[in-house]
Amino acid sequence: MTMVRNSPPIDRVLALLRDEPANPDTTRGYLDLLGPEADRSPSLAQSVMETTFLPKIYERIWRPIGFNVAKGWPLGPDTATEHAMARDWLFLSGDPATVLDVACGPGNVTRALAKGVGEEGLLIGLDASHPMLTRAAKDTTDPKIQYVRGDATDLPFRDATFDAVSCFGALYLFNDPWAAIDDMTRVLKPGGHLTILTSRHPAIIPTPGIARSLLRRTTGFKIFGDKEVTNALKDRGFQDLKQHRYPFMQLVGARRPH
Repeated sequence: MTMVRNSPPIDRVLALLRDEPANPDTTRGYLDLLGPEADRSPSLAQSVMETTFLPKIYERIWRPIGFNVAKGWPLGPDTATEHAMARDWLFLSGDPATVLDVACGPGNVTRALAKGVGEEGLLIGLDASHPMLTRAAKDTTDPKIQYVRGDATDLPFRDATFDAVSCFGALYLFNDPWAAIDDMTRVLKPGGHLTILTSRHPAIIPTPGIARSLLRRTTGFKIFGDKEVTNALKDRGFQDLKQHRYPFMQLVGARRPH
């Protein structure tokens, strides 16, 4: 299928997939590519993200309070400033663009990025959680925003598909964050931009590695070292790296070379 800008949004999404489903399931307001729940053992942190309660408070309470404190509020950026930085670092200036928001949750960052993709652009929010995507679809009226239920470490899209890729507040929850970065790199066009907001261990706070490993094993939450994410992007050939360090979080941006 060839993507045409004035075609229905779901057709534009289907055109980006590696394998188009014979009978696309959009009955819940998003394209479900995972189908029935597979047998798995989600971590404690992942289980919280899949509750029906969290999406109800995520945008107004959970994220503004938890993230802003982790970013050093009142000295760190608030949510609106964070979203503006995301559009700036992804080079979304209003021109038509095709953008992927990985682990989009209830779509708060996805909707904020949509302001920068132009009326003919396409912005896809991907998540694995039914409750999160149900809330995202309910709260979204912009037709250029579409949601997909899929695996962040095995993205269902073709190579070199997106002008920009974001992943805000989720990399530390993935079982294999490096596989997720590999796949975000794969679907990003040469010259495209990647921006990640994730955890950060402050160097001034001495925390034994064993303590961080225990936190990871018991909750599934990973605290990244100060240079872990930037080094991972360098190892994958990214250029023009940028990093804003906050007390317990970091914003990292880079460009995939041509």
